[in-house]
Amino acid sequence: MVEGQIRPNHVTDPALIVALESVPRELFVPKGAEGFAYVDEEIRLGNGRSLLEPMLLARLLQVAGITPQDAVLDIACATGYSTAVLARLARSVVAVESDAELAARASEALAAAGLDTPVITGPLEDGAPNRAPYDVILINGAVAEVPQGLLRQLRDGGRLVTVLATNHPYVRLGQARLYRRIGDSFPAVPLFETHAAILPGFEFKPRFVF
Repeated sequence: MVEGQIRPNHVTDPALIVALESVPRELFVPKGAEGFAYVDEEIRLGNGRSLLEPMLLARLLQVAGITPQDAVLDIACATGYSTAVLARLARSVVAVESDAELAARASEALAAAGLDTPVITGPLEDGAPNRAPYDVILINGAVAEVPQGLLRQLRDGGRLVTVLATNHPYVRLGQARLYRRIGDSFPAVPLFETHAAILPGFEFKPRFVF
């Protein structure tokens, strides 16, 4: 996976590559799908949820620039694969998952990987404010917009990475973005075009036309 998918897509951070190589991704896929654990595609988990394709996750994490001193919030951890990778990069990781079944699977898979990382079950858009501030927030999927309440859980200078979805009926690709907290402002930097499923709680709101 790393040699065939990650490195060719300009992911060169040594610590990130070691983290990706050290996490057994097959622990985090549905039973019977272990043979697809390392393909460069989203893996369907049911209920409209999926694991991000490895290349997209790797590119987002590289842009986030995670260090061993960082506290990280992992939003929509699903079965916990991203959490396991983050746990090998950061000082601490808190995972949030809205689907109780996925949260339980994440806790089980993380324990099987030898990690004692908390998984909080709750609305994704709420984050985990009682444990804030965070140096990095990863949103594992696409969003119509990033809630201000989530951005405000960043420490000053902190970074948030996600995919901003498009609402255009003929455009499939969204845009990966990096947000950075500078005081009370949160400027965003566009990164690259990509696709990810919109996460529950981050959907487009209905617009009323008069």
